Amino acid sequence: MTRSPSSSTGLHGISPASAKPRRAAASTPAAGARRRKAAVDAAPAAGSTQRIVDAVTTAIVERRLMPGTKLVEQQLGDLFKVSRTVVRQALNQLSRDHLVVLEPARGAFVAQPSVDEARQVFEVRRMLEQQMVRQLCAVVTDEQVALLRAHLVREAAAVERIDVAGRTRLLADFHVVLARMLGNEVLAQLLADLLARCSLIALMYQSAHDAGHSAEEHVAIVDAIARRDARAAARLMDSHLGHVERNLQLHPRAVDLAAALALA
Repeated sequence: MTRSPSSSTGLHGISPASAKPRRAAASTPAAGARRRKAAVDAAPAAGSTQRIVDAVTTAIVERRLMPGTKLVEQQLGDLFKVSRTVVRQALNQLSRDHLVVLEPARGAFVAQPSVDEARQVFEVRRMLEQQMVRQLCAVVTDEQVALLRAHLVREAAAVERIDVAGRTRLLADFHVVLARMLGNEVLAQLLADLLARCSLIALMYQSAHDAGHSAEEHVAIVDAIARRDARAAARLMDSHLGHVERNLQLHPRAVDLAAALALA
């Protein structure tokens, strides 16, 4: 009886005996050292990327960096003493956060929100923040109320001394503080992102709603929260955000990048 070729050979006529098993990737001390070095090298790059992201975001929130400002890779690299690869990583992250626009063959620019985008951002904020203060009224503690009142004191002091950057940051942080008091970090981060976009909107369509008025409205909101009056807190938050939105007007400006990032 003639033996079938398949009885002594494997797939495609290769004998199982002659087939050599694939060698597993070697795990040598040298290979391990290379992996550890790559991980160590990646850590400073990630830190540098976040440092650029944080600096640009803070400059936007504090209204030192204007919509439409060109973010030159080489200039950012020189300012932060990093490679252009790290700068590109930071710009890509800022683009995903809708704070920067990347234009082919032109480069990166601080975003210039449209009127429609501005309305949509405020619409989302009103929906989120009204429900947020309703929930907070049900669970807020006396200690948290005290922390909110301390925050209001810092707001008032920044307004009084005309600390534009400080008061802008504190007025924005107020809304994030409310979210964190609920223990909802996802909501807090979402609001932080929306507030950064609102800062661009306020710069693009300069608001006539002054900081002192915003601080006074924050006091009224905290008073309602302290009373655990959910209906009043939600109504006051809606009114506060509505006032800010209704007072927007077109007023773009230009700025020096190094000065805005406080690295000059």
